[in-house]
Amino acid sequence: MTTALQINDVCEKRSCISVLPKEIISFLASYNLIPQFLSQNIIESAMSTTGYANAPITCTEAETSHALEQFYQHWDLTTEQEIQDWCLRYSLTQEQLELFATRKLRVEKFKQITWGHQLESYFLKNKRNFDRVIYSLIRTESRGTANELFFRITEGENSFAELAREYSQGTEADTNGIIGPVELGTINPNFAKLLCTSQVGIVKPPVPFGESWIIVRVEKFITAQLDNFMRQRLLQENFETWFQQQLNQLSPEEKTWMGIIPTQN
Repeated sequence: MTTALQINDVCEKRSCISVLPKEIISFLASYNLIPQFLSQNIIESAMSTTGYANAPITCTEAETSHALEQFYQHWDLTTEQEIQDWCLRYSLTQEQLELFATRKLRVEKFKQITWGHQLESYFLKNKRNFDRVIYSLIRTESRGTANELFFRITEGENSFAELAREYSQGTEADTNGIIGPVELGTINPNFAKLLCTSQVGIVKPPVPFGESWIIVRVEKFITAQLDNFMRQRLLQENFETWFQQQLNQLSPEEKTWMGIIPTQN
């Protein structure tokens, strides 16, 4: 029986950095905590060499103090004795407590140091996928019906909303044909191209799409901005991509613990 679980270092050396005693493995496994342990180990290992001059990512004294204050409030630790008792209960040194309390901030620093300098170029490269669109849609299985509805709209006999409510065969019928705003990157590429080549407010003639015929009118394009919200989102997306790459480098046994199904060649 295996008496230790070897955890691969995610840094350049790729060496084993930790060996756990059998009783610890048994405890983690019994509560299905090994996936969490592996995940946190990947992140902590990366943060240990990502700072300036390959030094660990750290927090300033003020940042640490603030993080500890928030931690104490969360656990309702109001006296020094309560703090000491809490650390004793969980066998934490002061250094370990500070690492625990500042972990979220250190992860954010890791993201910023690793990908912050390339956010603008990443955003510009993928900006079209982040742009949003609001459009009206009618879809029907009959080409003849689609042509008839198109002419009724363009001739002013009925509004787009009226015909969408009555004839459209998708959930858009419940919203007068209106869909969005949705990001172009989340839409079928061919359909996104159709929307991008459409003029706002102009009803497009029926076109086949899948097993349906569709009539589309773009209502509004909303240009994406590299604001703070977008920056945080892009940092998280880069972080998740990086993390998946690290998972792909785990050993077969570790991948099994993580529930990763090997791809078939």
